[in-house]
Amino acid sequence: MRGISLKGDTMAMVLGISGSPKSGRNTEYLLQRALRVASERGYRTESVLCSQLRVGFCTDCGECGRGKACPIDDDMVKIYELLQSADGIVVASPVYFGSVTAQLKAIFDRTLPLRRQGFKLKDKAGCAIAVGGSRNGGQEKTIEAIHAWMHIHGMIVVGDNSHFGGIAVRPAENDDVGISTVEATASKLCDLLDLKKKGGCWSSE
Repeated sequence: MRGISLKGDTMAMVLGISGSPKSGRNTEYLLQRALRVASERGYRTESVLCSQLRVGFCTDCGECGRGKACPIDDDMVKIYELLQSADGIVVASPVYFGSVTAQLKAIFDRTLPLRRQGFKLKDKAGCAIAVGGSRNGGQEKTIEAIHAWMHIHGMIVVGDNSHFGGIAVRPAENDDVGISTVEATASKLCDLLDLKKKGGCWSSE
């Protein structure tokens, strides 16, 4: 399917979601830096790119609340499968008017069936990345919006080991400070997944 990477093995998996409508730009670059960390830590990685997907808006029709599948026929069908099979989820977005993109918000809203039909994202590990036009360009508010989506699903959310997540400025490939926060956030996500594999979120055994 367009915009979805599938590699098909049984290793624990980290899913990356880029909320940018622009292909091959800052957000996708930072997401790939994060997924590279996960791959180096021994996790299989998959990606969902809003720049190449068609996802319609939730209309709150109520079908998922009655236990039925979402009636909208689009690329969200495969995203549901990836979200449920993921062990960890990294969400990246550019800052649009102090928050996430409309494309990413559409995905967030369309995950309502996963919540209403058994909290299927509960206890998955999650983290966030945001990139803006300046260092204080709304990235923390954007990360806050991503974290809110994760918390509402009952996910376990991590930052970069000292702050909220990966925060970068354009052009991302030149922002060494931002890249370091992105990689630290991905590493913290893997730390949590490693602990979960040992028998519990905070188990040291």
